[in-house]
Order: sequence, then structure tokens, then C-alpha cells
Amino acid sequence: MPETPDDRSRPRVGTLLASPAARALAAFALVLLLGLVFNADGAFFKPGVHRDALRQASVYGILACGMTLVITTGGIDLSVGSVLALSAVCSATMAIYWGWPPWVVAPASVLVGAACGLASGVVTAWLRVQPFIATLAMMVFARGLAKQVAGGVKVSTAVPQPDGTYEYVGVPTLFRAIDAQVLGGAVSVVTLVFLGCAAVAYLVLARRRLGRELYAIGGNKEAAHLSGVPVVRSTVWAYVLSGALAGVAGLCQASQEQQGDPEAGAGYELTAIAMVVIGGTSLMGGRGGMGLTMLGVLTIGYLDKILSINAVPSSTRLMLTGVIIVAAVLTQKRGRY
Repeated sequence: MPETPDDRSRPRVGTLLASPAARALAAFALVLLLGLVFNADGAFFKPGVHRDALRQASVYGILACGMTLVITTGGIDLSVGSVLALSAVCSATMAIYWGWPPWVVAPASVLVGAACGLASGVVTAWLRVQPFIATLAMMVFARGLAKQVAGGVKVSTAVPQPDGTYEYVGVPTLFRAIDAQVLGGAVSVVTLVFLGCAAVAYLVLARRRLGRELYAIGGNKEAAHLSGVPVVRSTVWAYVLSGALAGVAGLCQASQEQQGDPEAGAGYELTAIAMVVIGGTSLMGGRGGMGLTMLGVLTIGYLDKILSINAVPSSTRLMLTGVIIVAAVLTQKRGRY
């Protein structure tokens, strides 16, 4: 039977799900449905579980904000986990060992991450090294530097003395402030920090000239260059911002753990990439946005919390994350046709 004009104008399920936003929303809805079904004897319905889910996803989400900027250009940043560890160690050293004030420690921690991002961006854009190789090198370098700065141990409130003993000091004011909860304990401060980072990344991508340049580079680098887009400079800025956000994440990580751990952040880049991809940002570059990444953060964050309250082993959660990344990429590929 031939289609009527009304039939042709009516959206179909396949067409609706071809949208990255629709696929991201569907994934998030599916995760929430799993939480409703596997609620761990009602634990999923407690407000504290949702607060903790957002809190635990916030550090990953900050990394995902920076990763979105880089992936939009068609690149990748494998160093964010190691840069997080370096920033955490540096912030703990400055705040605990040296007793520096918060207004110095916070920007200095961000600058440490930005410097690492600058190095990755220069090697990638100016020296024309593959992003995978350049950021892999930075991943190894930053991890080694974090261990060297920390002396191979965690930078904690047990401060080593010249005679081999330890002197215990209080937790820095900055760490206590970031690890606090507000609004009667309903929201963690680190979640607010994440939302602030997401807002900055959104403004860069959606409201600033740099964002349009990043989309152009990811869509077609040669065409962007011929159109007058400063490809090298804009690409470097994407990595600088990614590094700076990794610095913020490192400060938050140190605040939550109340120490700087040189081994922190291992594998965090995997989770950040998963959040970006599940949200719908294309790994090929040129398509995506912070709104989609926010959905990816919520999806992975809630999925991890649901598995946690149901006592699913961490090894199973890691394997599931890998499967989800492949499924998300395959969904993107099918959505283009």
C-alpha cells in the first residue's frame, strides 16, 4: 500500500535513533531502567546513592570535558590519567609539605596540567606526530615525573622528617573545601567543580571562535587550513585545555583522597573516552558536543554505581566498559548510513 503524505512526514523510530542525542538518551534511559530493576533492595532509590554516583563520576567527567575538545579535532589524549596523577602529587606537595595557600595551589595545579597539554599539542600539531604516539609518550613521561616528584611514595599528611621520623599535619583547607558537601549534604563540591568545567568547555565549543575552528579541523583539516583556520594554533589550544582540565581533576582527586598518589588515574583515560564516545561525539572528529558528553558521563557514572551496589566485581565492570566502547562506536558507524 503506497504511503500517504502524512505517513512520509511522520518520524520513524529508526530515523529518531539515528540522532547521536537520541542514542545517548536511549543509553542513559536503559541504564536507569537497569537501576530500577536491579535496585539492591531499594538502595538505588536513596538520595545518597545518586549523590555518590555523581561525585564518583565527576573526576572522570572533568577529564571527559577536555577529551571532548581534543576528539572534536579528530585527535586523542591518552595522557590525561598520568597528568591527573602529576597534578595530584604537585598539589599535595604544595599544600601539605610546603603549606602554600589555596589561591596559589589551585592555579598552580591547573598550570601543571596545562604545561603537559601544551607539550602534547606542540608535538602533535607543530611536529606533526600522530596524536596517539604523542600523548602516549606524555602518558609515560608524566607518570614518571609524578613518581619522581613524590619520591616513589604517596604525598600524605604524614610528612617525613630529616631524622627518618614522620610528623603528622592537618588536611589542607583547600582539600577539605573541595571534598565537602553543600545544600545539606545533597551535592558534593567536586560535582559543582565538574559542572563548572563542563560549562567552560561548552562555551568554548558552542560560543567561541575556537570551538568553530576545532569542529572545522575535525571535519576536514586541509579544507580548514585553506579556509584560513589556524590549524596548528587551534589544535595546540585543544590539548592545552585538555591538560588544564586534567590538572583540575588531579586537584579534585588529591582532595578526595587527602593525598597525592603517583599511581592515581591509571586507566582513567579509558573511562573518559568511553564517556565521550557513548555520548555521541565522533572519534573521527568534527561532530559532537558537551551536551552529548554530559549524557555519556551520566550513563557511565550511573552504570558503574548500579554495578557497585549490586556487588559486581571491578574486573567485570572494566570488561563491560570495553564492550560498551565498541558498541558505541559501531552504533555511530551505523548512524552515518
